[in-house]
Amino acid sequence: LEEAAFQLQQIFRIDISIALNILGIESMRAGHCRVAFTCFKLAADRGYSKAQFNVGLCYEHGRGTDRDLEKAGFYYCQAASSCHPMAQYRYARYLLQHGPGSHWDRHHKAVALLEQAAGAGITEAQAYLGVFYMRGLQLQEKRGLKYLLQAADSGDAQSRYHVGVCYEQGLGVQQNLAEALRHYQQSAAAGNRQARERLRA
Repeated sequence: LEEAAFQLQQIFRIDISIALNILGIESMRAGHCRVAFTCFKLAADRGYSKAQFNVGLCYEHGRGTDRDLEKAGFYYCQAASSCHPMAQYRYARYLLQHGPGSHWDRHHKAVALLEQAAGAGITEAQAYLGVFYMRGLQLQEKRGLKYLLQAADSGDAQSRYHVGVCYEQGLGVQQNLAEALRHYQQSAAAGNRQARERLRA
């Protein structure tokens, strides 16, 4: 009986959190940012990861509350620990730019989170890792190209441009100017200015 009562409490707690989060989203859409933030915060403090992510966004962008990057990082961290993919990406970016601790620890944790988010299909994480592995301290061109291709296949025109650069310069792949041209054309057709300039050149 105690177990059944506990299960009912858990279901009720989750249902309330979902309802509060939905109410927050609808309030934000209607332009009632303070009401939205309050709803998100109530659900987030009940441990609902989607609401924790939304609270992080509110703090990061100053919607319905004062802008506070440290609090944004805290809520992104909570949501990321529940495997919320976009929170993993946002928290990784926070760690790289503002996070506490040693540079190496932050860097190591951020890359692990970006890998998880990219694996879950977050295009922004794939694009970030692609550039990171192409230009960063841990130069791994083939790995970088893999992530750039994933992001490009998800419709990211900037990543498609970078794939063109890889084929033009032979980075992580055998140099192939025809393939580079194809990627530049696709990127330019999607509105990428750099690709259009490269095609003219």
